[in-house]
Amino acid sequence: MVKASWAKHIPPFWFTLVVSAALRVGLILYSEWHDAHSIVKYTDVDYPLIQLLTSPYTRETYRYTPLLALLLLPNELLHPSFGKYLFAACDLVNGALIYQILVTSLLPLQGTKSSAPPPGNKAQTAVQVQDTAPQSTRERDAMATLLAGSHLLNPLVFSISTRGSSESILCTFILLNLYSALRRRWGTAAILLGVSTHWKLYPVIYGISCLAAIASIRFAMVSASTFFALGVFCYAIWGHPFLYEAFLYHLHRLDHRHNFSPYFYLAYLTYPGQGGGDFMDVPLWRRYLRSPLTSLIPQLTLSLGFGILFGQHRTYAFVLFNRVCTSQYFLWYTLFLPLLAPRIRSLWFCAAIWFGTQALWLAEAYRLEFLGENVHLSLWLRGLIYLAGHAWVLTKVIDDYTVDVICYPVYTASVVSPRDGFGNVVFQCKGEGEEP
Repeated sequence: MVKASWAKHIPPFWFTLVVSAALRVGLILYSEWHDAHSIVKYTDVDYPLIQLLTSPYTRETYRYTPLLALLLLPNELLHPSFGKYLFAACDLVNGALIYQILVTSLLPLQGTKSSAPPPGNKAQTAVQVQDTAPQSTRERDAMATLLAGSHLLNPLVFSISTRGSSESILCTFILLNLYSALRRRWGTAAILLGVSTHWKLYPVIYGISCLAAIASIRFAMVSASTFFALGVFCYAIWGHPFLYEAFLYHLHRLDHRHNFSPYFYLAYLTYPGQGGGDFMDVPLWRRYLRSPLTSLIPQLTLSLGFGILFGQHRTYAFVLFNRVCTSQYFLWYTLFLPLLAPRIRSLWFCAAIWFGTQALWLAEAYRLEFLGENVHLSLWLRGLIYLAGHAWVLTKVIDDYTVDVICYPVYTASVVSPRDGFGNVVFQCKGEGEEP
């Protein structure tokens, strides 16, 4: 009775959604007032105010798909804050998708147990998952509300969208891709993966896990066809500027300004105009080491390896070892935190390390950014501590998430559940180290 009582104190999900919407509307209205009365703007400097009949690539810092520019044309036609409301609405959709995925796919796994076969025994045990009591359903809904609310009410999430960053649109595509894959709608998932990769290149790493799960050439063809079709359409209208700014630029991008990446100090020392000299004047082996493409080797190796071996955690590795890493990039993997949290046993300890190493880095970054002190070397050393701390968190999450009994969902269409739209959900469980 004590264990079940906590769920009664959790408001329904719709209430969390309404509060989240009101918070975002309030911040957008405040941003309009703040920007009109302050030199330091609330709105992101990259928030694109698109002009009609003008290529978005006339703006020097616009390095996104031109489809985003089309979506934001109402900024001029209706209201300059239209894009912010669109991004905030995507935030709410993301919260609803997280809640739905938790309730229908992930939380039913909690409490599902099976005695693992002894080593060498290939026998498998099937466990039928059912809602056995209204009380368990209430607890599940309450837990899903808490976890989805941790995303909706995350300051990093609502501040990014209300300042005018479009990350929430990409997050919507990615979550829809995951939702479709969990329901085995692989055609829809393939199209969404192609759209996501067109929007930004990094979601291509999710395709590895999908292919490892279903081994389908058709999935790869549909996804690639979607990506190239969108690319051909945009190239036909916007030409080479689209191809370069949206894709090719990121292959050789160098950022000498301080950021969390372990490569920033090397970029700072060798950047043209920062004392690095002419790139062609250095030996060939040094040119290879300084090349932005070199940093892709450990990044893609780890990201793709995690996708194949574990099926998750690849986004964390991709961001952690990226050659440019700012706080905004954290949104790429914190999006999945509510989905992973129920299976992580040392969540609070990992959170302490995650926040602590960032705080250590930010304290030194403040001296550089606001006090103008020459602390590049010490900031880089703290960046290495950040790298080690976050890498430890990654290994801990992998260790906690890997349990002795691993369950594989199998969906059949013989009986349809009136509650969540799934068929019979059967989990085939295997012992650690055995083949499914």
